[in-house]
Amino acid sequence: MYSEDDINSAVAAGALTPEAAESFRSHMSHVRNLPRGSEENVRLINSFNDIFVAIGVVILLLAAGTIGQAIAALALPVEPMVFSGDGPTDAQEDAYYAASSMQQALQMSLAGLMVAAISWPLAEFFTRKRRMALPSILLLLAFVGGVFASIFGLGILAVEAGSDRAGALAISVAGLVAAGAAYAHWKRFMVPITVAAGGAAVSATVIGMLAAILGDEIISATVLQALIFMAGLGVFVFAMRWDISDLSRTTRRSDVAFWLHLLAAPMIAHPIFALFGVTDGGTIGIGAAFGVIGVYIVFGLVALAIDRRALLVSALAYVLAALTFLFDEFGAVELNFALTALVIGSALLSLSAFWLPIRKAVVSALPDRARALVPLAEDPPAQVEPTVPA
Repeated sequence: MYSEDDINSAVAAGALTPEAAESFRSHMSHVRNLPRGSEENVRLINSFNDIFVAIGVVILLLAAGTIGQAIAALALPVEPMVFSGDGPTDAQEDAYYAASSMQQALQMSLAGLMVAAISWPLAEFFTRKRRMALPSILLLLAFVGGVFASIFGLGILAVEAGSDRAGALAISVAGLVAAGAAYAHWKRFMVPITVAAGGAAVSATVIGMLAAILGDEIISATVLQALIFMAGLGVFVFAMRWDISDLSRTTRRSDVAFWLHLLAAPMIAHPIFALFGVTDGGTIGIGAAFGVIGVYIVFGLVALAIDRRALLVSALAYVLAALTFLFDEFGAVELNFALTALVIGSALLSLSAFWLPIRKAVVSALPDRARALVPLAEDPPAQVEPTVPA
């Protein structure tokens, strides 16, 4: 599979003329009966070799993390409690749990450090030299996640000590360092998902900092959900900036926007549906169920307008729960899951099949100013004969 980035690289190297590249894009749009930008092309696998290498990468990184944990256990051994009589004293228990917490913090830090330290040189070969898609994604996530874990491991001690504010501060510091690591990785390797990883780290930094400032008295589950929602909106706006810079979706910027939308979608969807009680695991009520469906319809209209499907996918589980409840409430107890799957499956397949005409109707209803900020809703180009250079 060749990505837009590969096509642009071939044009820059002179292997393809710009006219031939555009002719190829038009041909593929004609064959698939869908504008090329609407397909949301994201390269995950070049060949089966990507899967082969990815398996090796996962095994190696797991080994590195395990070795880091073993080193931490050797450096800070936890002596078992030795007591006689009715049981350990309070002092013995406190000493044991303090030592265990210290060991766990060091284990997380060293495991993350080992994973990050191995991920970078592997990326030098498999990302920078071999340009392998799936291993590059895994190595980026391992590097940024490893850096985050290596710093956050120290925050476990603060949480165990009973200071949630110090724990939130540790999250913000870890997120800030991880964001810096993502920026360094982006400057070196330019993997599209890197910007989303950096966005997640920055979001963790901001949320952690606000939680540390507001304190335990103000921060509740609802306030935390609101902070996540606002962070998700910020990531969504950032994703739209990348999207607007490449409305034709023929450069790496479109891939960056895709991953940012994939990050923003659950951050926006989860807090909203949590307000309806869908995430509580109990009965949500008929009003809440219809509210979930209504919000999903709004998500669908936004997805159609911006030509991105991430919001629809991220909210799917909540809609399944709401519809299952409704069918159960109206008497279809034995078939509630089957009917839910039938409705959702049919709706998604119909939307996919008629994405272009439905999107045309949605985009045509937008104000002119908003219409200029989203990809054009137009029919695939007619078949064009490729231009053969002399």
